[in-house]
Order: sequence, then C-alpha cells, then structure tokens
Amino acid sequence: MAVHVKVIAILYLVFGAFGLLGALFSGLIFGALASFVGVSGEPGAPGGAAALGLFATILTILFVVLSLPAVLCGIGLLKFRPWARILGIVLAVIALLKVPIGTIFGVYALVILLRRETEALFAAPSAAIRP
Repeated sequence: MAVHVKVIAILYLVFGAFGLLGALFSGLIFGALASFVGVSGEPGAPGGAAALGLFATILTILFVVLSLPAVLCGIGLLKFRPWARILGIVLAVIALLKVPIGTIFGVYALVILLRRETEALFAAPSAAIRP
C-alpha cells in the first residue's frame, strides 16, 4: 500500500504544480494584455485594462486556492501524515467531477486511501514499518 500512497502523493504534487504554473502564467498573460489595452489610446481602454487586470487577479487567486491544497496533500502523503490522508480523500471526491482524468484519479485515490491497510499505515507510530 505504501507504494500506491506514494504514487497518489506524486500525482497530487504534479497536478498542484500544474495549477500553480497556471496561476503564474495566467497572471503574466492577462497582466501583459491589460497593459497593451491600457496604452492603446482607444476610448474605454483604461476601463478595459482595469477589467482585464481584475480578471487576471481573480483567475490567479482561483488557481492558487485550488492548487495549493493538492501540493500540501502530496507532501503530507509522502510523509504519511494522518491529516494528509483525510485531505487526499476530500480532494479525490472533488476530482471525481473533473472528467475524465480527474475521475480516474479520484476513483484510484479513493480505493487506495479508504482501505483498512492504508488507514493502518497512517496510524502507525513509526516510519520503520513502511517499506
């Protein structure tokens, strides 16, 4: 079971990292677009630039809020923290809505994280019993 938990942890880290990269690039792209619109000299350009800047900010915050828990969960699962198992279950249920890749991952994560063997793995007091 420890190998499956580590696979799930790495997948959470990868998905979270992609989301954080999306946050970075969405902020950069929409910020640059807003600056181009702002200096265009067209009527209404300052309002359009402000709207694009606001959209960029909201999108960046949304990406970070949705991606950061996956990164934290991946780190916690790699360290076999009990709270990470619970967070992994919650994130797996949410991932079920992301058809098709999220659904496949969510089912896999739920099957592994809800097993008794996995629960015992996270309840163990020492790391010496983990392969």
